[in-house]
Amino acid sequence: MLRDCLRRDEPVVLATVVSRREDGADRLGAKLLVRQGAEPVGSLGHPGLDSSVARDALGWLATGRSSLVHYGTAGEFGQDAVTVFMEAFSTQPRMVILGAVDFSAALASMGKVLGYRVVVCDARPVFATARRLPDADEVVAEWPDRFLRRLTPELGPKDALCVLTHDAKFDVPGIVAALETGVGYIGAMGSRRTTERRTARLREAGVSEEQLARVRAPIGLDIGARTPEETAVSICAEIIAARTGVDRAEALSRGSGPIHHHDRAT
Repeated sequence: MLRDCLRRDEPVVLATVVSRREDGADRLGAKLLVRQGAEPVGSLGHPGLDSSVARDALGWLATGRSSLVHYGTAGEFGQDAVTVFMEAFSTQPRMVILGAVDFSAALASMGKVLGYRVVVCDARPVFATARRLPDADEVVAEWPDRFLRRLTPELGPKDALCVLTHDAKFDVPGIVAALETGVGYIGAMGSRRTTERRTARLREAGVSEEQLARVRAPIGLDIGARTPEETAVSICAEIIAARTGVDRAEALSRGSGPIHHHDRAT
């Protein structure tokens, strides 16, 4: 079953009992396969434990992380009788770029370097072409908000959405749709004046202040970028910082202490 899921590129968690403090050595190695929208396959030896692990596994699946998790023998939270290894096999993270503009090709190329599956969407078929965006995995000629609503169940914390159109008729509906998803990063291109106007329009569209806080605009870190390629580096740097929990990026040469953030990496 696991092999079949991997062949289909279907996200899955394999939960395995790796230790037990009480009697039940015969259950060591017991496995439970958990998928989104499907009944778990297998058993860890107790219905309560199966239920707790199946529930928690979906959270690990959303983040794409693997970890050891501790339970009571019947799946009780906060106990340490059973240790389960949650091994997450998640799909390739997506970078969705709204707008087939000059910067999009450079960002698509950089996104591929970082391991994203890059999808570019633009409502204008004349711009949304594979020829203009050779590094994109998929180019879609469709209104961004409609496209995103179809993707809503698939976008999660590992994914990134970059709005590069800075045209209200495209990016306001697109951002509203993006805020309905669980996408981990939302960034929008534009000058500060454009950002202020867009923010006002988003408020008029019913977007709350809490939702607005999810939108990083103007997009990217301030590294003095000028060219599309430099801007792509700026955007990807902000995506990495958001993913790892670094709220304020600075030159390593100006800081002190450890240079790695393994405790915050996802």
